[in-house]
Amino acid sequence: MIDLHSHILPGVDDGPATIEESLEIARRAAAEGVRVIAATPHVRDDYPTEAGTMERLVAELRAALQLEQIPVEVRPGGEIAIDWLERLSADDLSRFGLGGSPRHVLLEFPYAGWPLSLHEWVFQLVTREITPVIAHPERNAEVQRNPEELRPLVDAGALVQITAASLDGRIGRSSQSAAFELIGNGLAHLLASDAHTPDVREAGLLGAVEAVADPVLARWLTLEVPMAIITDAPIPRRPETRKRRRLRR
Repeated sequence: MIDLHSHILPGVDDGPATIEESLEIARRAAAEGVRVIAATPHVRDDYPTEAGTMERLVAELRAALQLEQIPVEVRPGGEIAIDWLERLSADDLSRFGLGGSPRHVLLEFPYAGWPLSLHEWVFQLVTREITPVIAHPERNAEVQRNPEELRPLVDAGALVQITAASLDGRIGRSSQSAAFELIGNGLAHLLASDAHTPDVREAGLLGAVEAVADPVLARWLTLEVPMAIITDAPIPRRPETRKRRRLRR
């Protein structure tokens, strides 16, 4: 599996404080079958991560993983607040590209309210041949009330990332229900851990995969779509599922 949203870098945001905690996240992810993790530190007012800092920490973590013989590849990235998009240069936005892909960026969807500029930014990014990946919208109260609000963004070219802990119920029923609605309605494209520490939104995707209860669809969400993102390949068509078969809750 490939995990394209993880706060695995040490000492840069609200993720792990030390390299030892970063390594423990990687160990737990590897034990569940994750082989690639995108390091996506926050890029926002309270954590104004610079691209150079992210790149330096990725290099240091890669060296530590090799030394500890943990079979996980860490790739660059960033979780960018929507109001920071106008502050980043084209070069910085490229360097924060998701999983090392300059053609994909991970956008932090707020937990409350609907960002008024989101539609405009999706249009601008798609026009520049950059695909926005919207992070964890299922945790937002407005999306929970009406998941179909995301359809115009998806139709415009955005992808949607669901947090594993939402799907397997660790974050609560409202997030879980919205996550199932988004997946069931074809409005979600990948699962990711959004891991912050070994114990907060734990690394690994296995619980969410089991919750999907459809191995073909789960593979698409955790391997085929993430692989297409990091290789700049076309997003594969979503596999057909039986309409009468419901995702397990």
